[in-house]
Amino acid sequence: MAHTTASRDIPAEPDRVWQLIGGFGSLPDWLPYIPESKLSEGGRVRSLTNEEGSVIVERLEAFDEDARTYSYSILQAPFPVTGYRSTLTVHEVPGSRASRVEWSGTFTPAGVSDEEAIALFHGIYTEGLAALGQAFDA
Repeated sequence: MAHTTASRDIPAEPDRVWQLIGGFGSLPDWLPYIPESKLSEGGRVRSLTNEEGSVIVERLEAFDEDARTYSYSILQAPFPVTGYRSTLTVHEVPGSRASRVEWSGTFTPAGVSDEEAIALFHGIYTEGLAALGQAFDA
């Protein structure tokens, strides 16, 4: 099983960051390469459409409002992995009004090397967190 984590400090209080990213259907609000998200099964499954029109279906596995975190798995996606599980968390940065957002995932590469799969998801996480940072830099 492979693993990768990306994090970024955001110049906003954790509750404000969580308000933007904490909804399971909120990816289009801050992630430019996911323009559409449709919730089903009582909000526990999201069907995402990326810029190329591919569909990614994910299931919410755990949600903790107080800890500002949720975990999800991929049910269907055009990615060369199986057993994907990811967690998105907003942490308080002690002694400041900033937040540290961490996005991590574990998965088993399928038809590609561990390094290729790690590079793919690390890139997605890093680019996504950069876009999130831009939402608060303005």
